[in-house]
Amino acid sequence: MHYKKEGFPEISELVVCNVKKILPHSIFVEIEEYGKEGMIHISEIAPGRIRNLRDYVKEGKKIVCKVLNIHKEKGHIDLSLRRVNQSQRIRKNTEYKQEIRAEKILENVAKELNTTLDDIYKKAGNSLIKEYGALTPCFYDIVKDKANLKELKIDPKIEKVLITKVKEKIQPPSVIVTSKLRLQSFSSNGIEDIKKVLKSIKKEGVSLSYLGAPNYRLVINAPDYKEAEGKLKEINDSTVKLAKKMNVDAEFKRK
Repeated sequence: MHYKKEGFPEISELVVCNVKKILPHSIFVEIEEYGKEGMIHISEIAPGRIRNLRDYVKEGKKIVCKVLNIHKEKGHIDLSLRRVNQSQRIRKNTEYKQEIRAEKILENVAKELNTTLDDIYKKAGNSLIKEYGALTPCFYDIVKDKANLKELKIDPKIEKVLITKVKEKIQPPSVIVTSKLRLQSFSSNGIEDIKKVLKSIKKEGVSLSYLGAPNYRLVINAPDYKEAEGKLKEINDSTVKLAKKMNVDAEFKRK
């Protein structure tokens, strides 16, 4: 990445590193987000006895490490590879790749305005990162029309192009929750009553599929879990209430 964070990382922070040099008992890396050198002792590569470090890492490869110690006066940063579990590694790599994609958008903005990436960072990017901690969460807010760039005093010309480029490249984040719905009626008009109940459920972001009598699958798509769960509860309550009036047995079972 072109952008580098100022100062040093925090203790226990996860960082993306590029392997630069492999010695018999240690590895030297460049911490990508800070542009600083870090060291991983052989004891922090993997549990157990290690015969050859190259069985675990290779020069030029990116790895996710945890910051163990920082010696600011010497400029030394001690790292660990073995203390990063798989879920942490996946999450950090995902965040890093998202930031690379976000920086590409800033490059497109710079190209559109016939200027440099450094200039765009100076006039906009640095302010966005200071406010949001990273570019990606800011860009998601832009997609959802929740970002107020004017409050951050972003140049209007940059703001206009940035919003356009972000919305071209990034889809709104979404989550999906599912529930199983059982509808059953023994009245003479049972089929029609069930159809009316199903019709009341059909809304934007909600889909129904038939699983075989008397079961249906309900799928809700929303920007976040809070909204999805709220919509599911709303549908649950209103459906059970309507079904009760029509003598239809209704039961939701969260999947």
